[in-house]
Parts: sequence; structure tokens; C-alpha cells
Amino acid sequence: YLPVNGELVLASGAGFAAFDGSWDPGCDSGILVTFADTEHLAWFDPTLWQSVSPSGELEPSGHIFTMDEERVPCHYDDVIFQPETSFRVNIDSSQQVIHLRSISLMGQELSSPEAWAGYLQGSSAPLHFHGNGTLQVTGTGCPDKSGCACGNTLDGHRICAALLGRSGGQCPALVCQSPLKPLGHCCGVCGAIISLDFTPDFDLQKYRERLVQAFLSQPRYAGMQMAISKVHKAQTFLGLIPRSSIPLIQIVLIDDEMGVQTGTTTEQLVADIMEDIEQHGNA
Repeated sequence: YLPVNGELVLASGAGFAAFDGSWDPGCDSGILVTFADTEHLAWFDPTLWQSVSPSGELEPSGHIFTMDEERVPCHYDDVIFQPETSFRVNIDSSQQVIHLRSISLMGQELSSPEAWAGYLQGSSAPLHFHGNGTLQVTGTGCPDKSGCACGNTLDGHRICAALLGRSGGQCPALVCQSPLKPLGHCCGVCGAIISLDFTPDFDLQKYRERLVQAFLSQPRYAGMQMAISKVHKAQTFLGLIPRSSIPLIQIVLIDDEMGVQTGTTTEQLVADIMEDIEQHGNA
């Protein structure tokens, strides 16, 4: 039997056939299967990743969307490669270490540094991962209820290059005159950005749920979408000299309106959110 962690190396134009030892004359001649070139699959390609719920189901998009840098696994995320599937991914990175909470592969969850170190010592690791990056499993989730920044900023250029490569490196045309550029996003958006300071007892998940239940669930906001996360905004001295960054809660709002109506619903939603903050900002 072939090992589950091995590889077949075929010369150009070669092929092979496989069957279970029996032969059914009623079967046809089979189908032609073409293997994809896995050497060009990159860790920082957002189109290769999907968000799933704790039960393993795909999370519905609904009113929530995600900044492009957060569409690639963040430092406190769990990564799952489906069981009984093969993969090979390039982990080239500008980060010294790509941190993750856990990685599940070949039907096994690796959720501690020790378990991950054991996997790296085996023969499967170099077959699955190649490139100059280093993956590290920490086994720890985000320790701050106000949320944690994703941590993919240093590889933002890789994320955008992968995302826009299929469109010639060009962002889609927008109908608004002055698009906004959210932190962690590759292209401009038509909508609004709200940046919030926060206190140590701020709960990001509860506030996200509050915005969805109190506002986005209303029929008049049916076409609205929101992204909310903690980001680090770079500071400069006199607008030129880089200084340390500051953490902020970034809320990005976009709508699906066109023409002269573009932005009117967004403006109303921003007004409602700001009024809510004034009334309950310390709650």
C-alpha cells in the first residue's frame, strides 16, 4: 500500500490507473483527472480560506464582512485542513513567525507547541509546507476581550497581490467620488469608517452582536454590511516621522445603493450608531 504521507512523482505526460482488483464490463472507460499545480498555492491568498463555525459549518456572511488581511488566518485562529485531503502550501512571509492557536491536518488537531514540534520532526511537514516562513502553534486564544489585532499587516502586500492578481492588480471601479481606505483592506470602499477608542472592559464580541441586533437587523438597513475589528493605526510625528501605533476599534460600513442614493443609508446608520455611543458609550 502507498503511505498516506508520501508522494508520487510523475514525469511530464505520464499517467497511471488504479482500481480495486475487480472488473465490471458495464463500466465505461473512466474520466480524465487533471492534478492542479500546488506549488503556487500560497498561505497569504485570501481566496483559499473560508471561515467556519465551531461546529465546522461555513459561516453565513449575512451583514458581516471581513477585512482582507483578516481573511487569512490570524495569530489566534484555528486552522483546519480537511481530513483525507492532500495539500502543499507556500508559507513565504515577512513575519519572523506566523503564530496560530492550532492546526488540524490529516485528521489530527495540533494545539500545543509540543505537538506541533513533533509534527515538524516527521516526514510530512516538508511535503505540506514550503517557503521561507515559519509556522508556530501556540495553543492560546486571544487573551483580551476587547479583541486582538489580526497580525497580518507585514504580509498585507502578499495578501493584496494574491487577491488582485486575477484582475490585473487593479481594484474594482467604485461609484462614489471619494472612496475610503480601511486599515487592513486592499481596495477602497464606498461607505463610512468609525474609529473608536476603548476601555479595558470593552467586549468586542458583545458590541458586534449589539450592532447587528440593534441596527443591522432593521429592514431599512437590509442592504448594509459591517466589518468590526481591532486594528493598530500608525502614528507619525509632524506627519512624517513614524512613531508607535495605537490600537483602535475600526467599524467599516458599506451599502449596496447605487446612483444618487449611494451613501444615504450609510449616513443614517452612522448617525444612529454615534447617537447610541453617546447614550451608552460607557455601558
